[in-house]
Amino acid sequence: TFDEGYENGYTSQILDALKEKECPAVFFVTYDYVNRNPELVQRMIDEGHVVGNHSWSHPSMPTVSIDEAKDEIMKLHEFVKTNFGYEMTLFRPPMGEFSERTLALTQQLGYKSVFWSYAYADWDPDNQIGTQQAYEKVTSAEHEGAIYLLHAVSKDNAEILGRVIDDMRANGYTLKALQ
Repeated sequence: TFDEGYENGYTSQILDALKEKECPAVFFVTYDYVNRNPELVQRMIDEGHVVGNHSWSHPSMPTVSIDEAKDEIMKLHEFVKTNFGYEMTLFRPPMGEFSERTLALTQQLGYKSVFWSYAYADWDPDNQIGTQQAYEKVTSAEHEGAIYLLHAVSKDNAEILGRVIDDMRANGYTLKALQ
């Protein structure tokens, strides 16, 4: 899975690698991302990837009222449905922050909440660790049933993705999109 809060110039490269490797992915998007990058969102959809809801403005969900939380999810839902004819069904709470009430709300709105079993500090484009270290970090965490959280703003992730996919498949893993 990839979280998309803003574009840093690497999503096309990531999509190219996924297409070359015939590997599905889930892209969790915010309103700002969708609004500024409609061609990339359309490409995600056209190439068979799942586009998931990452909220309108990326707030900490437990800190907003239940009405605000509903607006955060449904405003983006309606925007994507209206502009892309696409119905999102997966939700990743910003920063992974949730409460029982926000999990219940997400379910009531017809969404499945998606978390992750692996993530690393890849979201700061000014603090990348280098491709070899990123590759070792990501591949050393391979495990059955893994849900990876990667950020598409990472140059390292864009550069290692094809190799990571090859490595995982060589180690017997099947890569699937979440439904």
